[in-house]
Amino acid sequence: MQIAIETMLNMQDSMNSRVHEDWINQRFEWYRAVWIECGELIDHAGYKWWKKQDPDLEQVRLEVVDIWHFGMSALFGTQPDLGSLAKAIELDLYHAEPEYTDIRLATEALAQNSLETKSFSVALFAQLMFTCDLSFEDLYRHYIGKNVLNFFRQDHGYKEGSYIKIWEGREDNEHLSQILTTLDPASKTFPDDVYESLLKRYPGEKSDLL
Repeated sequence: MQIAIETMLNMQDSMNSRVHEDWINQRFEWYRAVWIECGELIDHAGYKWWKKQDPDLEQVRLEVVDIWHFGMSALFGTQPDLGSLAKAIELDLYHAEPEYTDIRLATEALAQNSLETKSFSVALFAQLMFTCDLSFEDLYRHYIGKNVLNFFRQDHGYKEGSYIKIWEGREDNEHLSQILTTLDPASKTFPDDVYESLLKRYPGEKSDLL
């Protein structure tokens, strides 16, 4: 688990460095992104008692992965090196015991902690993983996929505002979710396979070929 966590930390560092080369010292408000993503997660889980809603658990899990991106970013600098940070994260994930059974309550607990501490609680994040039945293996698979999507977005104008997020009536996250079910996460070329699959679906690429 520690090796996988270190891999994710290194990939997150690479992604953040793409946005700003000195990102750690910028002290970005990662906690704010965490609680905003928590709100988006609850929207997918459903909270409107005044109308019929069917929870979209796949999208809930993708929102959990989004939270993990920001959560890991918030933890950089809290340990002397990535190995120590990975070990600390592993301990919090490994020793977590289920306390919540409701996705919304677990999400609110994580959001509240982020606002109060302006940081990120791995232990409360683990609780959220329990409630939506997201294993560490699934977290890793989806994280790699979403990390590749983030690079894909940057490569196609996300920062400049020219990126197209809705493809054939669905968000790119939904396309990613479908792509991940068709590829082997154990493959050495898994990240490249995800990128190529996104490229084949992206409307901007199709129009360029016309």
